[in-house]
Amino acid sequence: MLASTDRKPDPLAAFRIARGWFLAGRRIEMGELATELGVNRATLFRWVGGRDELLAEILWSLAEPTLTAAIDASPGHGAERISHAVGRFATLIDQAGFFQEFLRREPERALRILTTRAGTVQSRLVAAIEQMLNDEISQGRLEPSLPPRDLAYLVVRIVESFLYADIITGEPLEITQAELAIAALLGHRS
Repeated sequence: MLASTDRKPDPLAAFRIARGWFLAGRRIEMGELATELGVNRATLFRWVGGRDELLAEILWSLAEPTLTAAIDASPGHGAERISHAVGRFATLIDQAGFFQEFLRREPERALRILTTRAGTVQSRLVAAIEQMLNDEISQGRLEPSLPPRDLAYLVVRIVESFLYADIITGEPLEITQAELAIAALLGHRS
């Protein structure tokens, strides 16, 4: 328990503890987190915002390095590289046990945080993919027919469609098909 140590609780400690709980498949309850930290709920909310904001930060802290690793490991250039990187990212996210546990435990909250303006994850992912598109465009390796921001948004929506299909439609989709759909959108033929 953090409250019993010499270290003074702070927002970063709150985030680290909550992230650890999330990775362990534990539901994050703000009252329990405040107790663990030895602070009141008002202080915790001032530090990290509400539960949804905290979950969004945790999710992005896990998604961003996963996306970076997928980009770094992707071969080729242009549409091939982008579709492979994003497809690999989607596969890794889909295989993460903590992520699947969160979707199973709190599907409506997960969709709200991950796929709407209520959370920051989607906008950050769109921005990261837009940067990747712009990098390929600036190198002359991609000539999209849509503006990069619009294209990045569509790529993210494709990923969401495959990642959350079972929640949205009740039918599981094969996540590996996301890469093919993105390649088609970008005009890449295997």
